[in-house]
Amino acid sequence: MKDFIVTDIKSENTILVGLITPEESEEKVTEYLDELEFLAQTAKINPVHRVTQRLPIANSVTFVGTGKLNEIKEYIDSKKDEDGEESENSGENEIGLVIFDDELSARQIRNIEKRLNVPILDRTSLILEIFAMRAQTAHAKTQVELAQYQYLLPRLTRMWTHLDRQRGGGFMRGPGETQLETDRRIILDKISRLKKELESIDKQKAVQRKNRGKLVRVALVGYTNVGKSTLMNLLSKSDIFAEDKLFATLDTTVRKVVVGNLPFLLTDTVGFIRKLPTHLVESFKSTLDEVREADILIHVVDISHPGFEEQIKIVENTLFEIDKEEKPSIIVFNKIDAFSYTPKEEDDLTPETKNNVSLKELEKSWMSKLKENCIFISAKEKENIDELKEMLYNKVKEVHITRFPYNDFLFNDYEGYDPEDYGQTEEIED
Repeated sequence: MKDFIVTDIKSENTILVGLITPEESEEKVTEYLDELEFLAQTAKINPVHRVTQRLPIANSVTFVGTGKLNEIKEYIDSKKDEDGEESENSGENEIGLVIFDDELSARQIRNIEKRLNVPILDRTSLILEIFAMRAQTAHAKTQVELAQYQYLLPRLTRMWTHLDRQRGGGFMRGPGETQLETDRRIILDKISRLKKELESIDKQKAVQRKNRGKLVRVALVGYTNVGKSTLMNLLSKSDIFAEDKLFATLDTTVRKVVVGNLPFLLTDTVGFIRKLPTHLVESFKSTLDEVREADILIHVVDISHPGFEEQIKIVENTLFEIDKEEKPSIIVFNKIDAFSYTPKEEDDLTPETKNNVSLKELEKSWMSKLKENCIFISAKEKENIDELKEMLYNKVKEVHITRFPYNDFLFNDYEGYDPEDYGQTEEIED
């Protein structure tokens, strides 16, 4: 797939830029830049420097203030080869890109690029870059291409600032403006064509979902990189691609799973993220339909992440936007093997923070709040997986009996069953 966002990066080294506002504290911005760094590394870009500024609101012209932009420019210039001569390590430290942790307008991008003289990415375009890299199937590639064109359309003007735009009068226009209108028509035509392609694919997907019958559907949802695919592999005994990178999974994967004597369909979906581009939400409609049509949701959470509570809210808000219907759900707190905390000293009188809370205390607080609808596991170390299967078995059984009331006599108590005797899977074409 053609890369529509950045085509002229001279170096993989990049600067990350964030804004501290009354709504976003310094601690939050640091956490967001950590995530932006992970996104950059996923896109095979090397973050070497961070810049933050405290402002009431983002500058409408340059996002950050003029002084801060000059500071970034000085840093970029300082990394260039002083003598300008080619050498073995020439350009090794050169900055080839600047990434901003917010969506930028065409005006902001144009002004920043003009001042810094390097390509600019914002958070949205970086995520689109990663999706373009990760897309494997024709369906996913079409979805990403549509999102890229929708992102690019309002930003076309910045691509033609180097061309003449003089008006002679009457109907005379410069070649830049003529080319701009031509490109806009081409992109609008492509967007229309891609939407039709996705409509056709969506109809096929809908037929496939109907052909699955009345089996109970369970969907794995959660923030990106929380371990959904690893858990999917564990529950279905399959070999879905899983990697410690953001958006390792783009294509929806469905498996028929049997736990105990109870069959159901298990779906692995694309991960959510803070400020998920609206173009992607629209383009990945068929993927999100799996969430809408699920009977039960397994919300996977990375308990070792310092901002896991905010990630829970982001996922819950995104799910509410996708489907306002409440569904039975289980919150699975994953990665307990990676959890760490700093216990307070006895003479420490400072207020307790989330960094001082132990795993046992978290378990007590969440289990008292969610009762039997949450569990703490490690998919990597296979801790508490049998307990999760039992919980999932009971949830699926409740839905199954409402659809097949005459099958109730088939169910035995889950207690005492050997997990190794079951767990057979069947790949569902999707």
